Amino acid sequence: MPRPILATIDLDALRHNLAVARRHAAGRKIWAVVKANAYGHGLQRALRGFADADGLALLDLDEAARARDSGWRRPILLLEGFFTPADLLEVAGLRLTAVVHHPQQVELLRAHPPSTPIEVYVKVNTGMNRLGFPPPQTAAVVARLTAVPGVRVAALMTHFANADRDDADASPVGIAEQLRVFDRACSGLRLARCLANSAALVLHPQVGGEAVRPGIALYGATPMAGRPAASFGLRPAMSLTARVLSVQAVAAGESVGYGSRWKATRASRIGVLACGYADGYPRVAPDETPVWIGNRRVPLVGRVSMDMITVDLTDAPEADVGDEAELWGRHIPVDEVAEFSGTIGYELLCALAQRVPVRQIG
Repeated sequence: MPRPILATIDLDALRHNLAVARRHAAGRKIWAVVKANAYGHGLQRALRGFADADGLALLDLDEAARARDSGWRRPILLLEGFFTPADLLEVAGLRLTAVVHHPQQVELLRAHPPSTPIEVYVKVNTGMNRLGFPPPQTAAVVARLTAVPGVRVAALMTHFANADRDDADASPVGIAEQLRVFDRACSGLRLARCLANSAALVLHPQVGGEAVRPGIALYGATPMAGRPAASFGLRPAMSLTARVLSVQAVAAGESVGYGSRWKATRASRIGVLACGYADGYPRVAPDETPVWIGNRRVPLVGRVSMDMITVDLTDAPEADVGDEAELWGRHIPVDEVAEFSGTIGYELLCALAQRVPVRQIG
C-alpha cells in the first residue's frame, strides 16, 4: 500500500493558464516553458496541457527527444543551446531551435555546419549577466552565424532581471534600461524578438516583441512576489495532499518534534501528516505555516522531519486519523508556503520528490 500522500496535476488548470497567457500575449507566439520536468508537473502531462502552445522551451536534449517521441511536432526552443558536435547532430535531427549565447557555440557551428538546416535565437546580455553576448557584439554575431551554411538566425532574445516588480524601472537593472540596451544592440537587424517571461508578460505589456516564453504562470503560481496568482486569473495546476497518520494529545508545556522547537501553551491535539522534506516539503517551514484540513486552516507546529510534519488540530476538533490535508493547492497557494519558508513557489514545485505518487485529472 502506498504512503497516504498524493500530488494531483490538473490538466484543465494548465490549459486555463495557457489561455490566460494567450490573452496577455495579444497575438505573439507563445513558447511554453517546460524545463525542470515542467516545473515538477511532468513533461508528458505538460505536453497534453499545453497542446495549444506555439512551441515548447526547455533545457535538455533528452527532454526534447521525449517530447518528439511523444508526438510533439511543433517547434522546440533549446534554452541553453548546445555544447558539443554531438549535440548539434541531435539539434538538427530533432528539428530544434537552439539559443546561441556564447562565442564557443558560434565556433562549433562554424566548424560543424549542420547538414540539416537549423534555426537559432541569439541571446543578448542586457544586464542579467548570466548568459548572452555583450550588446555591442550582437550585429557581428548575427553576421557570423548567417554566414554558416544551414544556419538561420530566427530571432534575438534577452532576459529581464527584475520583471517581477511593479516598480521594475526603479531597480538599477530596470526593464526600461534593459530594453534600451537591447534596442540599441539590435538596431538595424530585421529579426523577430523574444523578450517576455511570465512576469513581463502580465505586468509589463510595453515589452513587446514577436514571441514570449511564460513559465511559472502556466503552472498557476504567481509571477510576482506579494501578489496572489489568483489575482492574475491563474489556477494552481498542482496540489499536494497527505493524510493524518496519528493524533497526539499534548499537555500544556510539552514540546513537539526535533529540537523541541514548539511548546504547547494549552492542552493540544497534534496531527501527524504523511509528508516531510523527503517529499519536497520545505524543511525550513516555520511554525504557523498554514495547512488546510477540515475546511479550515491549521498551523504547522514543530520542525519538519524527513517523512512527517505536525500540525495543531486543537481548533479543528473534527479532524482525525485518515483525514486529508492540503499542503498546497487550491486552498493554500504554493506561493504562500514558499513565502513562509523564505523561498519561491518555483522551488517547491520543482522539488516534488519522485517518491510522491502523482494523479492526473482533466
